[in-house]
Parts: sequence; C-alpha cells; structure tokens
Amino acid sequence: RVSNLVACGAAGGIAATFNAPIAGVIFALEVILGGRFSVRYFSSVVVSAVAASVVGRVVFGDIPGFVIPFEYGINSLWEFAFYPLLGVLAALLGVFFVRLLYASEDLFDDWKQVPEWFKPAVGGVLLGALALAYPLAMNVIQWHRMPQVFNVGYDIIETVLANQMALAVVLALLVLKLIATSLTLGSGGSGGVFAPSLFMGAMLGAAFAMTVNLLFPEAGLLPGAYALVGMAAVFAAAAHAPITAVLILFELTGDYRIILPLMLTVVVATLLAQHLLHGESIYTLKLTRRGVRLQKGRDIDILQSVLVKEVMTHNAQTVPLDMTLSDLVDMFARTHHHGFMVLDERGKLWGVVTVGDLEEALEKGKSLDTKVEGVGTSWPHLKVAFPDAPIGETLAQMGARGLGRMPVVSRDDPYHLIGLIRRQDMIQAYDLALTRRAEIQHRTKRLEESHAEGAEFVEIFLNEGDKVVGKTVQKAAPQFPPDSVLISIRRDGRLVVPHGSTVFQPGDHITAFVRTEDAEKLFHCLHG
Repeated sequence: RVSNLVACGAAGGIAATFNAPIAGVIFALEVILGGRFSVRYFSSVVVSAVAASVVGRVVFGDIPGFVIPFEYGINSLWEFAFYPLLGVLAALLGVFFVRLLYASEDLFDDWKQVPEWFKPAVGGVLLGALALAYPLAMNVIQWHRMPQVFNVGYDIIETVLANQMALAVVLALLVLKLIATSLTLGSGGSGGVFAPSLFMGAMLGAAFAMTVNLLFPEAGLLPGAYALVGMAAVFAAAAHAPITAVLILFELTGDYRIILPLMLTVVVATLLAQHLLHGESIYTLKLTRRGVRLQKGRDIDILQSVLVKEVMTHNAQTVPLDMTLSDLVDMFARTHHHGFMVLDERGKLWGVVTVGDLEEALEKGKSLDTKVEGVGTSWPHLKVAFPDAPIGETLAQMGARGLGRMPVVSRDDPYHLIGLIRRQDMIQAYDLALTRRAEIQHRTKRLEESHAEGAEFVEIFLNEGDKVVGKTVQKAAPQFPPDSVLISIRRDGRLVVPHGSTVFQPGDHITAFVRTEDAEKLFHCLHG
C-alpha cells in the first residue's frame, strides 16, 4: 500500500508540474513500481495523475511545458548515423551525473564534524560562489548576467530549441548545471533530478549538433532537434526509464514529429547506461549502497544471500565409472536416490547418472552388463555449481534445465567433487535466508528505535591488509561497537548478507548501521 501511494504521489506530481499525465502514469509504473503494470496499481495511479493534471491545468493553463518554434524531423537519412552517437554521449553524461551526485553526497556525509543542518548551508554557500563566477564566465563570451543554472531552466531550454544559443554558452551551462545540481542534492538541499536531466540533455544535444556542424558544415544539423532528443536520452540514461523518456518529451513539447530518432537514441542511451551502472539507476543506487538490491522494483530474491556451500550435501554418494547397469539398479533400489555422481579411476568427477538415464537405457534394450559410462551425462554437457555461487543463481540454472541435482566442484579444479546440491536443499536455503533477514531487520529496528536521531548507515571499503581481511564475521564481531549491524557486503558485483561464517575479503563494500558516535570506532575495527 505504501509503494502504491508513493507511485500515486509521483504520478500526480509529474502530471501537475509538467502538464504530462500520461508520462506521470508511466513514470510511476516504470520507475517507482518497477514495471508492475497490473490493474491494481494502474487504476489508482491513473486516478491520481488525472486529478492532479486537472487541477494543474486550471491553475497554470493547458499549455505544453515547452514551445517548439520549428517543425523538427529528419532532413536526411544520414542523420540516423548521428543520433546513436548522441545516445552514447547521453549515456556517458547520465552515468557521470549519477557518479558525481553520489560522490558529492559521500563527501558531505564523510564530514562528521558538523551537524546535519549545517551541510545544506555549506552547499548553499558553494552554490552562491558558483553564481558569482557565472556572470564572469558569461561576460567573457558575451552573455547576459543571469544565473540560469539556478532555476528549473525551461526558458533556457526553449532558447536552445529555437537555435538561439552559442556553443560556448551551451557547454558552460551544461557544466555549471551539473555542478550546481550535485552540490545542492549532495549537501542535503531540496531538489530532484528530473528537470536537471532534461536541462543537461538539451544542452548536450545542442552542443553535439553544433560541434558536428563545425566539423562537417555540409551536415546541416538543427541543434534544436538534437536538444529535443538529448533531453529524453539523458533522463533515460540516468533513470533507466526509456518509455517515460519518450512519452514525457511528447507531452512536454506536444510534438510527435521526431519519434524515430528519439526512440533510437533513448534505447542506445538506456542500454549503455545500464551496462555501465550495472543495472542501477539514479533512483535505485542509494538503496543498493544501503544493502537493498532491487530487481524490477522489488527486493531481490533472498536466496541470492545464501551460498551453495552453506546448504550443499558434503558427502555425496558416488559410483565408479565401470559400474554395470545391473549393479546400478541395485544401488538405486537400496538407497532410494534419484541420481549419483560418477567418478573415474582417478577419483575425479566424470559426470552424473540418474534414474531417468537408467530407464532410458533399459527402454532402448541395452544390456544390464553395460557400463555407467555408456548411459550417464559427462563433460562437456555436465552442468556444475560452485561452492561460492548464490543459491538463487544455481536454482535458476537447475530450473531452466529441469535438473534435480548438480555436482558442486572447485573453481580451481572443476573435476574435483566437493559435494552435491539438490532441490530439497533449497528449502533449507530459504529457511536460512529468512532467518538471517529477520535477524538483521530486528536488530536494525531495535537500533533505530533506541537511537532514532543518533544512528546512521555507513559504507566501508576493505583493502588488502586491513585488520579484518581473512577473518570471519564471528571472529571479528566481538571488537565491533555495541548494537552495530552489518547490513550487507557488495562483493564482485553481487550482494552477500553477512553471517558468522562470512569471511571478509579485499574489495568488499560493507554497509553497516551504527550509532553516529561509534562510526569511527567501527571504521577502526575493520581497517585497523
């Protein structure tokens, strides 16, 4: 219900602010609800967007967010070679914007010596200094003295769309807007990333077209058209919301004449940005940094927090490669198992033989004197699991291939059998994951209740040689401050929920919840 109300609020806000009810609905469903286009959510979000849009039009009037002075379109098929390049640049700008924004936030968060209320004031001072420097820069390139980077910037966007701005001014505004937004939000000031993304996208698109025209005068690109497409592309790159980006541009401009290059550029920007940000958007990265991994808008499968080695069967029953089918029948009847690992004469893993393999062989009329080697599944068709792999990934592999079991082998020597993972082991894994999550939630809630105004999330990066590297959580925990909670560990691009047997490794990104006064002590306990 809470997520539904948040989505309704977001849809209504966008609908009223930008006079874009359709884009507001799609934004709420695509970004806030993570693509859950169900009737339950869709209905309430639509009602909210329509109500907000009606009120907004009564107060502000029924006019598009931007006025397009020209009929933009494709003048030449050669332009389809330039728009994907703009998509690449938009992706790079979107990724850089995300990185800079969170770097600014980290910079202010690490400033422990000052109270939280003072940090936005410092950001305001820095923003004021930017305002003082702005007219000087603009005066050099013959531009009037108005700090356009401070306001939403719709008037500047319209100027760019009308092809009435010089390249140097466009580049200066792009850089200054990037810095101003990062300072404001990073210091804790009020604001969002929606309008700044549109602003920077317009500046990027115009600058790109102007640069191409300088290099290739015969190209004749219209900066306004590329500014229009750049707006959607940069927002799509930062938010990973291509459908919203396309629709918001339509509704903000009331112009549908540039749909083909728009969709192409937005898709290129989104795909590249998702790759560079490892699937995280400007909206989800904050949650990820706090240990909450989202998948399609929902908390990721908790089985991803349990490793294969924690629930696998260590003493897997094996059979020799030269065993006959007659003996294999007796083996199945005696143990009631459905499959065995097959070892060669050196004791190395050869493959797997199942009841299904045996039944198929007998149906084909094979003799009971036939060796296991003639009916089992061996390399390279053999599917294996590794002890440090998440159970969630292993379960997905087993389900996709209809497997009931998989041998667990060493990463250093895939022929060395360590154990066996079965479907029934998944029940134990799920129970373990639920227990860990409940424990962490309980401890975090207790810490929040007892130190509501004096606790915070902190992030610690472990380097080679740090005090806890190579130690288990259980061994290192007695030195930690009381009530500190290790929420998660980001390791090699995946999430690990820490528990007693988890070993700290170099490169670990640790997210912890700790009392503010104990943060430095926790850093010292981990780093030494």
